[in-house]
Amino acid sequence: SEAVVSTQSTGTREYTIIIHKRIHGIGFKYRAPRAIKEIRKFATKTMGTPDVRIDTRLNKHVWHKGVKNVPFRIRVRLARKRNEDEDSANKLYTLVTVVEGIESFKGLQTQNVDVDE
Repeated sequence: SEAVVSTQSTGTREYTIIIHKRIHGIGFKYRAPRAIKEIRKFATKTMGTPDVRIDTRLNKHVWHKGVKNVPFRIRVRLARKRNEDEDSANKLYTLVTVVEGIESFKGLQTQNVDVDE
């Protein structure tokens, strides 16, 4: 029941996504697009919102080494937010942004982030 409660509220967490294992065996021309799809899928699964929005900087970060040399790991910040203006089916959406400037992913854990809204 804890998971059900958490999907209804807003909140921000930081995750390390291992893209490498998710695009293993994917042809070169499809790697970066698939990586974006997998990030979207990861966000949907962890945050429980079907509406996932990917920040342009994250997109740039995934693509910055070209279509085939996608970074092995990526540190992302998932923010579950209220859907303001549109009266859409989804009350909440997840915004995925990249955490810049990480030298090493070793020992990094999933973290809750406090954001002043």
